[in-house]
Amino acid sequence: MIAIIDYGIGNLFSIYNGLKRVYDKPTIVSSDNTGKMEGADGIIVPGVGAFDDCVRNFKPFSDTLIEIVESGVPVLGICIGMQLFFDESEEGEEKGLGLIPGKVIRLPKTVRVPHMGWNNLHILKQSKLLDRISEEDYFYFVHSYYCVPHDEEHIVASVAYGSDLAAIVQKNNIYGVQFHPEKSSKRGLHILENFAEICRGG
Repeated sequence: MIAIIDYGIGNLFSIYNGLKRVYDKPTIVSSDNTGKMEGADGIIVPGVGAFDDCVRNFKPFSDTLIEIVESGVPVLGICIGMQLFFDESEEGEEKGLGLIPGKVIRLPKTVRVPHMGWNNLHILKQSKLLDRISEEDYFYFVHSYYCVPHDEEHIVASVAYGSDLAAIVQKNNIYGVQFHPEKSSKRGLHILENFAEICRGG
């Protein structure tokens, strides 16, 4: 079972429907049944919105998620769900989960904000999350802030938007994508399918 965390933010059902097309056991977990997270093979943290709101809404899940990460279960953050994994964001004052050392900063004034539209990736290192994905494939982005890991080794793929921005990050069993796989057509479904395969131990 892959648990999709419902913390009242974002495109929950788009992710559920996308995952359902490639995996037969997605489950939505809300704050009144966080115990279901503990038996999951994987966790997805979605998100659309402001950083501080997301952090505050996520607090009922935070301790359990950190324990699950420490146990080795794969976790995938999507868009601001990925940004929550970092220490802090220029968008707000709340602290992130601190699972990946680094910060989230605003896109520079030299580019149009938000970054919205289709872009391809520059793949920097191998990851099971990128099986069957090439640099010719395009994914849908919509964001005003981006992640800057302290250790560049955690960047799996970048996207060119004014400069090279982190598009996919990974630290051990923690994965994050800045784009929206659930809105990225067939290639986005490949990302979700790859994550499901990781959760199966593949």
